[in-house]
Amino acid sequence: MAFDNPSRDRIKEILEEATTIAVVGLSDKPDRTSYMVSEAMQLRGYRIIPVNPTVTEPILGEVCYPSLSDIPEKVHIVNVFRRSDQVVPIAEEAVKIGAKVFWLQLGIMNDEAAEIASEAGLEVIMDRCIKVEDAVLRPNR
Repeated sequence: MAFDNPSRDRIKEILEEATTIAVVGLSDKPDRTSYMVSEAMQLRGYRIIPVNPTVTEPILGEVCYPSLSDIPEKVHIVNVFRRSDQVVPIAEEAVKIGAKVFWLQLGIMNDEAAEIASEAGLEVIMDRCIKVEDAVLRPNR
């Protein structure tokens, strides 16, 4: 069966319910897409938690964690900026930490990861930019 993202109405609800977004693959370089998207989401009121095993300094003023499992608080959305072939272990970890949503950024798709997350009860969004979706669906935020 082919994967379908949730409806636009449901994506809007997901964004309205979310407060905390763990960003896997968040770069500390301001010219990278992951940084720009995360900064924009932070400015729109979301709490961004950076996840990058190669960075030890804070990113966007937030402590950077080496993995999702190292985050000491609940995470609503796991937003992923990694290659499609690297996301299965991230889906498994998202399930393990009890995230509600597994979100793969624009251009990232992996049916196995989607199946792992959805079978564990996470909502899955693939190949969509969270910043674009938030701006389009919640323009007055």
